[in-house]
Amino acid sequence: MKATRIAAALAAAGASVLLLSSPSFAHVSVQPEGAAAKGGYATVAFKVPNERDDASTTKLEVNFPADHPLASVMPQPVQGWDVEVTRSKLDKPLDLHGRKVDEAITKIVWTAEDEKKGGIQPGFFQKFPVSVGPLPEDADELVFKSLQTYSNGEVVRWIELQEGEEEPDSPAPVLQLSAAAGDGHGTAKDDDSAASGKNAEEAHEDDAHESAAGATDTAARVLGVVGIVIGVAGVAFGVLARRRTA
Repeated sequence: MKATRIAAALAAAGASVLLLSSPSFAHVSVQPEGAAAKGGYATVAFKVPNERDDASTTKLEVNFPADHPLASVMPQPVQGWDVEVTRSKLDKPLDLHGRKVDEAITKIVWTAEDEKKGGIQPGFFQKFPVSVGPLPEDADELVFKSLQTYSNGEVVRWIELQEGEEEPDSPAPVLQLSAAAGDGHGTAKDDDSAASGKNAEEAHEDDAHESAAGATDTAARVLGVVGIVIGVAGVAFGVLARRRTA
């Protein structure tokens, strides 16, 4: 009975660890790699978990906000995925470093190169980094309605907006914007890059190549915590087994 109680307690502890780490994997989301300040540039990552046990995620479609078009959008290549970028004409041209821009990216689609064996397998997630900017100065958040397609043909529409305290079943990814940094026209990293001969757009293109390491680091941390819990459980069972044998 004592061994059973200890086993149950260890199992509950392991479940708690998984539950504590699960919210970030609950649905498609968008997160900045660092700061996402108004008026500046940022590298953001669309985080896509696989929520099915019998199918893999083979496509992600992200729609960019039409009410706040972004003049510069550069997706980072992701191994095993093809990327398709859709550009649309703007009714009102945007100003990008003194240059008039009359079109903007309105949609990005990532498709697994091997839809049968590739994609995001059950129990895993994938990040899709994108460098964006300049971020609007007259908004507190940007909404990126997204569609997630599984290998069995199922399409999950992450397009619902939160209209109260309760989160909807299929919330759209929302990027929260922070207050403008410095003079309100970029982050501190942008200013440093400009001083060294790079403009903000070039600086954040470099950031996009650094963000892939973040996905590996996050997965390693979660797996490390789970491994510790399993290891503790094994030691406890071994000690109990020896005592009962004695």
